[in-house]
Amino acid sequence: MNIGIIGSGPVGRTLAAGFLKHGHEVAIGTGHPDKLAEWGQKHDRARILSFAESAAFGDVIVLAVGGAVALDVLGEIGATGLGAKIVIDATNPIGGGPPEKGVLSFFTTLKDSLMERLQKAYPKARFVKAFNSVGAGQMVNPSFAGGRPTMFICGDDYDAKARAGVLLDQLGWDVADMGAVQAARAIEPLCMLWCIPGVANGDWSPHAFKLLK
Repeated sequence: MNIGIIGSGPVGRTLAAGFLKHGHEVAIGTGHPDKLAEWGQKHDRARILSFAESAAFGDVIVLAVGGAVALDVLGEIGATGLGAKIVIDATNPIGGGPPEKGVLSFFTTLKDSLMERLQKAYPKARFVKAFNSVGAGQMVNPSFAGGRPTMFICGDDYDAKARAGVLLDQLGWDVADMGAVQAARAIEPLCMLWCIPGVANGDWSPHAFKLLK
Protein backbone atom coordinates (compact mmCIF):
# COMPACT_ATOMS: atom_id res chain seq x y z
CA MET A 1 0.00 0.00 0.00
CA ASN A 2 1.19 3.55 -0.69
CA ILE A 3 0.96 5.65 2.46
CA GLY A 4 1.36 9.41 2.50
CA ILE A 5 2.40 10.83 5.86
CA ILE A 6 1.53 14.49 6.34
CA GLY A 7 3.94 15.85 8.93
CA SER A 8 7.58 15.16 9.75
CA GLY A 9 7.67 15.53 13.52
CA PRO A 10 8.21 12.59 15.89
CA VAL A 11 4.80 11.06 15.11
CA GLY A 12 5.18 11.37 11.35
CA ARG A 13 8.72 9.99 11.35
CA THR A 14 7.80 7.12 13.68
CA LEU A 15 4.80 6.04 11.62
CA ALA A 16 6.68 6.42 8.36
CA ALA A 17 9.44 4.13 9.62
CA GLY A 18 6.88 1.68 10.99
CA PHE A 19 4.99 1.40 7.72
CA LEU A 20 8.26 0.96 5.83
CA LYS A 21 9.19 -1.84 8.23
CA HIS A 22 5.97 -3.63 7.35
CA GLY A 23 6.55 -3.44 3.61
CA HIS A 24 4.51 -0.41 2.60
CA GLU A 25 5.70 2.34 0.28
CA VAL A 26 5.87 5.65 2.13
CA ALA A 27 6.10 9.33 1.28
CA ILE A 28 6.55 11.80 4.10
CA GLY A 29 5.28 15.30 3.48
CA THR A 30 7.12 18.19 5.09
CA GLY A 31 7.55 21.92 4.87
CA HIS A 32 11.19 21.54 5.93
CA PRO A 33 12.88 18.81 3.85
CA ASP A 34 16.34 19.89 5.06
CA LYS A 35 15.43 18.73 8.57
CA LEU A 36 14.85 15.21 7.25
CA ALA A 37 18.25 14.78 5.63
CA GLU A 38 19.68 12.48 8.32
CA TRP A 39 16.39 10.61 8.76
CA GLY A 40 16.16 10.14 5.00
CA GLN A 41 19.61 8.55 4.89
CA LYS A 42 18.48 5.94 7.44
CA HIS A 43 15.18 5.36 5.63
CA ASP A 44 16.19 5.67 2.00
CA ARG A 45 13.06 3.91 0.71
CA ALA A 46 10.94 6.81 1.93
CA ARG A 47 10.13 9.63 -0.45
CA ILE A 48 10.52 13.11 1.07
CA LEU A 49 7.95 15.33 -0.61
CA SER A 50 5.72 18.34 -0.03
CA PHE A 51 2.41 17.97 1.80
CA ALA A 52 0.45 18.00 -1.45
CA GLU A 53 2.80 15.55 -3.19
CA SER A 54 2.68 13.16 -0.24
CA ALA A 55 -1.12 13.26 -0.22
CA ALA A 56 -1.19 12.57 -3.96
CA PHE A 57 1.16 9.60 -3.47
CA GLY A 58 -0.85 7.92 -0.74
CA ASP A 59 -3.65 5.41 -1.14
CA VAL A 60 -4.03 6.18 2.55
CA ILE A 61 -3.06 9.51 4.12
CA VAL A 62 -1.90 9.88 7.73
CA LEU A 63 -2.35 13.37 9.18
CA ALA A 64 0.41 13.79 11.77
CA VAL A 65 0.79 17.51 12.35
CA GLY A 66 0.04 19.73 15.32
CA GLY A 67 -3.69 20.08 15.85
CA ALA A 68 -3.52 23.85 15.78
CA VAL A 69 -2.24 23.84 12.19
CA ALA A 70 -4.17 20.82 10.88
CA LEU A 71 -6.72 22.83 8.91
CA ASP A 72 -4.01 25.09 7.48
CA VAL A 73 -1.97 22.10 6.30
CA LEU A 74 -4.99 20.44 4.73
CA GLY A 75 -5.71 23.75 3.07
CA GLU A 76 -2.35 23.47 1.29
CA ILE A 77 -3.45 20.09 -0.06
CA GLY A 78 -7.00 21.13 -0.86
CA ALA A 79 -10.22 19.21 -1.38
CA THR A 80 -9.09 17.96 -4.79
CA GLY A 81 -5.85 16.62 -3.33
CA LEU A 82 -7.66 14.80 -0.55
CA GLY A 83 -10.51 13.58 -2.72
CA ALA A 84 -12.29 10.60 -1.14
CA LYS A 85 -9.11 9.12 0.29
CA ILE A 86 -8.83 7.56 3.74
CA VAL A 87 -7.26 10.06 6.14
CA ILE A 88 -6.02 8.58 9.40
CA ASP A 89 -6.17 11.51 11.80
CA ALA A 90 -3.52 11.37 14.53
CA THR A 91 -3.99 14.97 15.65
CA ASN A 92 -5.07 16.41 18.98
CA PRO A 93 -6.55 19.86 19.62
CA ILE A 94 -3.90 20.87 22.13
CA GLY A 95 -3.90 24.59 22.88
CA GLY A 96 -5.99 27.31 24.38
CA GLY A 97 -4.01 27.72 27.57
CA PRO A 98 -1.45 26.13 29.88
CA PRO A 99 -2.00 22.77 31.57
CA GLU A 100 -3.89 22.78 34.86
CA LYS A 101 -2.41 20.39 37.42
CA GLY A 102 -1.15 18.15 34.66
CA VAL A 103 -4.25 18.32 32.45
CA LEU A 104 -3.67 19.71 28.97
CA SER A 105 -5.92 22.44 27.60
CA PHE A 106 -7.81 21.85 24.35
CA PHE A 107 -9.17 24.46 21.96
CA THR A 108 -12.26 22.29 21.41
CA THR A 109 -15.09 21.51 23.81
CA LEU A 110 -16.99 18.33 24.60
CA LYS A 111 -19.59 19.50 22.08
CA ASP A 112 -17.24 19.03 19.15
CA SER A 113 -13.83 17.64 18.23
CA LEU A 114 -10.98 18.50 15.93
CA MET A 115 -11.74 15.57 13.67
CA GLU A 116 -15.33 16.73 13.29
CA ARG A 117 -14.02 20.10 12.14
CA LEU A 118 -11.69 18.43 9.65
CA GLN A 119 -14.44 16.16 8.34
CA LYS A 120 -16.81 19.11 7.97
CA ALA A 121 -14.19 21.06 6.03
CA TYR A 122 -13.50 18.10 3.70
CA PRO A 123 -16.73 16.06 3.56
CA LYS A 124 -15.62 13.72 0.76
CA ALA A 125 -12.47 12.58 2.57
CA ARG A 126 -12.91 9.55 4.84
CA PHE A 127 -11.42 10.44 8.20
CA VAL A 128 -10.52 7.83 10.82
CA LYS A 129 -9.30 8.85 14.26
CA ALA A 130 -6.28 6.84 15.42
CA PHE A 131 -2.82 7.13 17.01
CA ASN A 132 -3.80 10.17 19.09
CA SER A 133 -3.92 8.47 22.50
CA VAL A 134 -0.36 7.16 22.82
CA GLY A 135 3.16 8.56 22.57
CA ALA A 136 5.20 8.23 19.42
CA GLY A 137 7.58 5.82 21.12
CA GLN A 138 4.84 3.22 21.50
CA MET A 139 3.01 3.66 18.19
CA VAL A 140 4.77 0.89 16.29
CA ASN A 141 4.66 -2.68 17.64
CA PRO A 142 4.46 -1.73 21.32
CA SER A 143 5.50 -4.34 23.86
CA PHE A 144 3.72 -4.48 27.23
CA ALA A 145 3.51 -7.20 29.85
CA GLY A 146 -0.28 -6.94 29.67
CA GLY A 147 -0.39 -7.82 25.97
CA ARG A 148 -1.42 -5.84 22.93
CA PRO A 149 -2.83 -2.42 23.80
CA THR A 150 -6.06 -1.00 22.40
CA MET A 151 -6.34 1.72 19.80
CA PHE A 152 -9.68 3.48 19.91
CA ILE A 153 -10.86 4.63 16.50
CA CYS A 154 -13.92 6.29 15.01
CA GLY A 155 -15.22 7.67 11.74
CA ASP A 156 -18.25 7.67 9.50
CA ASP A 157 -16.97 5.31 6.78
CA TYR A 158 -16.96 1.60 7.64
CA ASP A 159 -14.57 0.58 4.85
CA ALA A 160 -12.09 3.28 5.84
CA LYS A 161 -12.11 2.05 9.43
CA ALA A 162 -11.66 -1.55 8.29
CA ARG A 163 -8.63 -0.66 6.18
CA ALA A 164 -7.18 1.46 8.98
CA GLY A 165 -7.75 -1.51 11.29
CA VAL A 166 -5.60 -3.74 9.06
CA LEU A 167 -2.74 -1.26 9.33
CA LEU A 168 -3.18 -0.97 13.10
CA ASP A 169 -3.10 -4.74 13.44
CA GLN A 170 0.18 -4.83 11.53
CA LEU A 171 1.60 -2.25 13.91
CA GLY A 172 0.64 -4.38 16.93
CA TRP A 173 -2.68 -2.93 18.08
CA ASP A 174 -6.08 -4.30 18.98
CA VAL A 175 -8.75 -2.05 17.51
CA ALA A 176 -11.87 -0.79 19.28
CA ASP A 177 -14.27 0.94 16.89
CA MET A 178 -16.21 3.55 18.84
CA GLY A 179 -18.54 4.46 15.98
CA ALA A 180 -19.21 7.69 14.11
CA VAL A 181 -17.06 10.81 13.87
CA GLN A 182 -18.73 12.31 16.95
CA ALA A 183 -16.95 9.70 19.08
CA ALA A 184 -13.79 11.74 18.55
CA ARG A 185 -15.18 14.00 21.29
CA ALA A 186 -14.37 11.14 23.69
CA ILE A 187 -11.28 9.72 21.96
CA GLU A 188 -9.34 12.97 21.63
CA PRO A 189 -9.40 13.66 25.40
CA LEU A 190 -7.65 10.32 25.95
CA CYS A 191 -4.57 12.31 24.98
CA MET A 192 -5.11 14.39 28.13
CA LEU A 193 -5.32 11.28 30.26
CA TRP A 194 -2.27 9.68 28.64
CA CYS A 195 -0.21 12.84 29.21
CA ILE A 196 -1.05 13.47 32.88
CA PRO A 197 1.83 11.40 34.35
CA GLY A 198 4.32 13.20 32.12
CA VAL A 199 2.93 16.72 32.37
CA ALA A 200 2.25 16.57 36.10
CA ASN A 201 5.16 14.44 37.30
CA GLY A 202 7.67 14.19 34.46
CA ASP A 203 6.99 10.47 34.12
CA TRP A 204 6.96 9.63 30.41
CA SER A 205 7.58 5.91 30.86
CA PRO A 206 5.85 3.71 28.24
CA HIS A 207 2.14 3.15 28.82
CA ALA A 208 -1.00 2.65 26.75
CA PHE A 209 -4.70 1.92 27.14
CA LYS A 210 -6.30 -1.52 26.98
CA LEU A 211 -10.00 -2.27 26.75
CA LEU A 212 -10.98 -5.37 28.76
CA LYS A 213 -14.19 -7.26 28.01
